[in-house]
Amino acid sequence: MVTALRPGRGGFLRPFGLGMFIRAYLSGDDTYYGYRAADPRRGAPIEDIRAAYKNALLRAHAEDMVALAMERGIEVSVEEALRRIPHRLTKIRSHSFYRYFHHLKLLGWVEPTGEEEGSLMGGVPGARVEKTTEGTTVVEVPQPRRFYRLTARGREALEVAWSDPLQALYNYPKEQRSQKKAYPKPGSLPRSK
Repeated sequence: MVTALRPGRGGFLRPFGLGMFIRAYLSGDDTYYGYRAADPRRGAPIEDIRAAYKNALLRAHAEDMVALAMERGIEVSVEEALRRIPHRLTKIRSHSFYRYFHHLKLLGWVEPTGEEEGSLMGGVPGARVEKTTEGTTVVEVPQPRRFYRLTARGREALEVAWSDPLQALYNYPKEQRSQKKAYPKPGSLPRSK
């Protein structure tokens, strides 16, 4: 029996998953991804986690590029490969990252430490976030950089759950979320009875 090496969905676009990276980064484990991890007690701001993820992806792609060049007999350093890789190729979009992180907060796997620092946009610690009587939220802009750390639940969560927090959050099978929808062919008209 032959097992396909290529994953069914997503291909080989990412050398490691975002969830596993966040877990390792906030737990202080910097042995695998080639970055300086956060202090587990202090945590890190979301922006720093995203920047470390982007840099770890760039380095992983550069190492793959060097290995491929060596197979072809070309001498390339990791630094040269880093300069050649377009940054847009490996970066995660900020909105996608913040949504992913929000799901981790909803699951209770990360929590704010209470530490805040001013942001480059001028956000000061203690910025106002209030719920109004109409059910809306008033947020003072810009917000400060808030530090987050792993919770005990986050450390105990399985790797499968970290790789798909939506499935862990809403507890439904992956097949239900990934169903193919039957759309009519473009340009076809519905048949009359």
